[in-house]
Amino acid sequence: MRASDADRERAVDVLKAGFAEGRLSQGEYEQRIGRAYQAQTHGQLQAIVADLPQGPVPQSFPAHPAQFAVPHTFLPAPPMPTRTNGSATGALVCGILSPMTWGLTAIPAVILGHKARAEIRRTGEGGEGFATAGIVIGWLSIAFGLFFVLLVVAAAA
Repeated sequence: MRASDADRERAVDVLKAGFAEGRLSQGEYEQRIGRAYQAQTHGQLQAIVADLPQGPVPQSFPAHPAQFAVPHTFLPAPPMPTRTNGSATGALVCGILSPMTWGLTAIPAVILGHKARAEIRRTGEGGEGFATAGIVIGWLSIAFGLFFVLLVVAAAA
């Protein structure tokens, strides 16, 4: 793996610490500093500071660059779950139907939504959005239903 300027500076800092502690002679220190600034790879830098206690933790670099692990930043997104949780789908359907059924399906939407979220966490299935939408729509339907009942009671009084 190619070394950056920051990697070279870290190696030089290790060499400075080794020289300050008396682990390197003046000539060896100057020679290693020159080699550190000319190093092109991490392997070369590691060889320069490997015998010093403040050197980097020894790492084994593979011989072929294709064997390096790809940073997570550059990996493709994980595949979407192949199966949607049935309770999540039921929660969404009950939530959508609740305004049309005068709120009768709002409570099942909330119950199924919470049940689905627990199952999704346990099994890793898809449908988190469906479950959340069912919960939100269900609670909104319950709130509007209660508001309507309060309005009717207030109007009657």
